[in-house]
Amino acid sequence: MATTTVCPTVTTDNPDTYARQVELTLSYAHRIHIDVADGIFTSHKLLDIENVWWPAGVRADLHVMYQNPEEHTAALLALRPQLIIVHAEADGDFLKFATECHRHGIEVGVALLAETPPEAIVPALHAIDHVLIFSGHLGHFGGHADMGLLGKVQKLRQLKPQLEIGWDGGVNDQNARALALGGVDVLNAGGYLHGAMAPKTAYLKLLAEVSGRRP
Repeated sequence: MATTTVCPTVTTDNPDTYARQVELTLSYAHRIHIDVADGIFTSHKLLDIENVWWPAGVRADLHVMYQNPEEHTAALLALRPQLIIVHAEADGDFLKFATECHRHGIEVGVALLAETPPEAIVPALHAIDHVLIFSGHLGHFGGHADMGLLGKVQKLRQLKPQLEIGWDGGVNDQNARALALGGVDVLNAGGYLHGAMAPKTAYLKLLAEVSGRRP
């Protein structure tokens, strides 16, 4: 089994909290998952794109919970993330958006809400580098990891074996191993890490779980 990556999530509407979360997560991790939300696709708004930042040399994945992400293409590209994830349920011309991202050397991902089947993105799968299985609450830490959604991972792996597959929602030390064994490449962990007394210790515990090197 390939090594599964544990990626801390940054989710907030407050610039000071954002800075603390980024600084904390980057004290022990080198890849972060940053949430932005417009308050239309989601129940409330998160930090504005213009206030999003990260230090040089860090791999940043942007999870864009916008009703029409295509309207913000220029601002998103200007941040130069490694990966931009938009939702299958969002509006706009996805293939046009993906083409523009790829033209700038940025990978493109698509997030699937629990009710959205993998078949919904098959026509665009050739342009997709990453699929995020979403089992959380849009714009919030926490959520329940619905293990039944692992069926989507199996289906996607059949459709495009080289696809990177992520999971967002309810990741903890009780399910990380099962998610990794289920074929998930990237576990995005938010509440479990930020709510821990010792976030780095919690992060290392997740790494041990997905690698099978439990004490």
